[in-house]
Amino acid sequence: MRIVSFGFQTWGVQTLQALVDLGHEVALAVTHPASDDAYKGIFSDSVEELAHELGIPVHLTERVDNETIDLVKRAEPDVIVVNSWYTWMPPELYELPPHGTLNLHDSLLPKGTGFSPVLWALISGESQIGLTIHRMDKDLDTGDILVQHALPIGPTDTGTELVERGIALIPGALKEALGALESGTAQWRPQNKAERTYFHKRSERDSLVDWNWPAEALERLVRALSEPYPRPFTFYRGERIEILEAKVSEIRYGGTAGRVIVQEDGGAVVCGPQAYLGGNRGLVVTKVRSADGAEHSGDKFFRRGGYLTSQA
Repeated sequence: MRIVSFGFQTWGVQTLQALVDLGHEVALAVTHPASDDAYKGIFSDSVEELAHELGIPVHLTERVDNETIDLVKRAEPDVIVVNSWYTWMPPELYELPPHGTLNLHDSLLPKGTGFSPVLWALISGESQIGLTIHRMDKDLDTGDILVQHALPIGPTDTGTELVERGIALIPGALKEALGALESGTAQWRPQNKAERTYFHKRSERDSLVDWNWPAEALERLVRALSEPYPRPFTFYRGERIEILEAKVSEIRYGGTAGRVIVQEDGGAVVCGPQAYLGGNRGLVVTKVRSADGAEHSGDKFFRRGGYLTSQA
């Protein structure tokens, strides 16, 4: 098939490479210019660089404009494939090819529409993550579903590990979806809007630990916000610290949310709703990073006791 690819960062790179490896003709790669906000390391691969290496024409743009639409029209694609494109697409563009536009979204739609769905799935206690290929329509991540592939979330998985596994689903899902279009066997499944969940784009405020959360949820938050994501942070004796590793306590604690007790091989923090009743597990913080960048074991760092708070 003749394809125009829209994508950015590692997700866009993996999609473009998969399209070529599957033997499709990529007539044009559209991507955003390099961004200073891109996560470092595994998530900041360049679609532009890969396209140049593969001899594919590249169009750089922040958003879809008249030039973009004109270039896509001249490319005459059978289908547009989109993965990690951050700005709105008009119907004039996504309805242009005979097979329309396929969007790759890293959740099991209709759950997890919006932003950072893998991280939110882990934080929320979901049992699975996945990849959905659906037909683009006028709303965000709401079009009919063509292909879904799922992966389980393990009890020790980090957000970064899950993102990497989700990215690895791209080639197989694309092979299935594009094969169905080529053979005329595509079966589209409308999304059930009653099951839809939406998560907003994450900001720094979303990494601030709320000590009224249950310990089980806080432990998932720590695993979700693994490198290279902004780590969970809190304040201890006026200093901002990052929580790098934690686990749920073996016993139950009572007291005040955020109170530090040095037990269980680390700093055990009483947390969760109605902590004063003594019915909740605590969060055992086993490794932290102080404001100077140094890493410390929780039991030594919290040896003076005290409170973890939401502000200095």
